[in-house]
Amino acid sequence: MKNLKRTLGVLAIAVSLTACTDGKNKQAEKDVTMYVNYVDSVSNIQMDKAAVEWDKIQSDYDRLKMNAENALTGEAENKDLRESIDNTTVIYEEYKIKVVTEKEKIDKENAKEIMRKTLLGDEYDGTDITFNWVNKDNILNVYNNFVTTVETNKDAYSREDWDEIKLIYEALDTRKNTVEKEGLSTADNLKIAVLKTKFAPMYTLNRIGTKSEENEEAKK
Repeated sequence: MKNLKRTLGVLAIAVSLTACTDGKNKQAEKDVTMYVNYVDSVSNIQMDKAAVEWDKIQSDYDRLKMNAENALTGEAENKDLRESIDNTTVIYEEYKIKVVTEKEKIDKENAKEIMRKTLLGDEYDGTDITFNWVNKDNILNVYNNFVTTVETNKDAYSREDWDEIKLIYEALDTRKNTVEKEGLSTADNLKIAVLKTKFAPMYTLNRIGTKSEENEEAKK
């Protein structure tokens, strides 16, 4: 009788362990499947849209991968499931490189647009880069805003920022040639000349200084 009870007890423990293992395996399969499906889903999102939502995509990815990894431990360790996780991770990392590259491109374009708006003032709406909106009545204000903004932020600009500033400045000068023919007053023209005289050496000195600093940083 004692032997029978002992045998039944061992069987009960074995059944319990088997049920526990099966439960862990099912949970592991579920978590790994969710991880695989998620990566498959986000991989089909257009790059520009994924770039905008990247922080959330990465956050959800980290959570689902952690769940899959945690579920695949102990009795639930499974070669096929492990392979699914590893293959999916490779797919995601390749996708991530493309999206991050796109995000950096978009961020740079947005930063450039913000700088243009700051330099050119409230009348610049972000759509007309031919400066047709600049006329004899507002061109002095545009130049004044431009030069004042550059002077205020000159220590914060990168070499690429200075290159963009030069492009905008040259485009504004080109527009000024047209505006002069449309009746720009002599008084405003003289004031603009003073602003241009102020800008030229400020640009040259700071552009050279920024390039030197970046070269020094590159050597470190």
